[in-house]
Amino acid sequence: MTITQLNYVLAVAEYKNFTKAAEKSFVTQPTLSMQIQKLEEELDIVIFDRKSKPLKLTDIGQKIITQAKKIVAEAGRMQDIVEQQKGFIGGEFKLGIIPTVAPALLPMFLKNFGKKYPRIQLAIEEINTQEIIQKLESGQLDAAIAATPLENKHLKERVLYYEPFVGYIPVQHRLFLKKEIEVTDLDLQDILLLEDGHCFRDGVMNLCKNKNSSLGSEGFKIRSGSFETLIKLANEGLGMTLLPYLHTLEMNENEKKQLRYFKEPSPAREISLIQHKNLLKEHIVSALYDVIAGVVKGAIVFQDVKIISPLQNRH
Repeated sequence: MTITQLNYVLAVAEYKNFTKAAEKSFVTQPTLSMQIQKLEEELDIVIFDRKSKPLKLTDIGQKIITQAKKIVAEAGRMQDIVEQQKGFIGGEFKLGIIPTVAPALLPMFLKNFGKKYPRIQLAIEEINTQEIIQKLESGQLDAAIAATPLENKHLKERVLYYEPFVGYIPVQHRLFLKKEIEVTDLDLQDILLLEDGHCFRDGVMNLCKNKNSSLGSEGFKIRSGSFETLIKLANEGLGMTLLPYLHTLEMNENEKKQLRYFKEPSPAREISLIQHKNLLKEHIVSALYDVIAGVVKGAIVFQDVKIISPLQNRH
């Protein structure tokens, strides 16, 4: 039994396809299949039901996968210890990031991080919070950037920054003439929201949960997967929207004229660097944290904020 064989088994379990697993493992499909077959023969078991489509794990295969994840993680920890001792900061690092953070944050730090740590190969995946939690717990991600707190006992959160909410209010809207807005000004009936699955949407819903409105979440007629679409819809007179502060920094001058900040304390979301408590590659996590926190510190100048947890609105 080898670590390589276990990695191949884990890849097939993830992709449910030998060809795709081989491609992701950078080996030929016959090589991968042969190594898995050798492992099965050595253990005298069948890990995968090859007759099923998509590929399925056998009952014993499920147990093998659980143990394989632990063994591969511990092997990685050993390599991590050696690299830290040698002062080496490099190798592949798998980072997840939520879609409402990625467009604004990634351009701010990636180039700087690459120059400072050229031997680290960041593999970045833009996925939602639930997928991030699952992949951190299964070891498919080394770390992630998401809105917190997540209240997950298996994960460790390191706060990167607090990002205020900003109102985007078109000229024809009832709040346009206000220099500053307040939470009590918000009305669910004219706020354009992201589609379900985005934690920023959950935060906005929670921010408005005490409003006297007869309109429930099922009453929203327009939802979108991007802030850019929400801005365009607002410009068409279909309502206002709320944006994360960093997303507003690259707006053109005409768009910035339609931004309205909240009276302090401004509602805000907490953005953290997240990792499993049984963490690996701590030296890379720390390097990533230092670079991101340093860059964002100069971009967000708000002092008095009120954190709106995306979890408070969930059941």
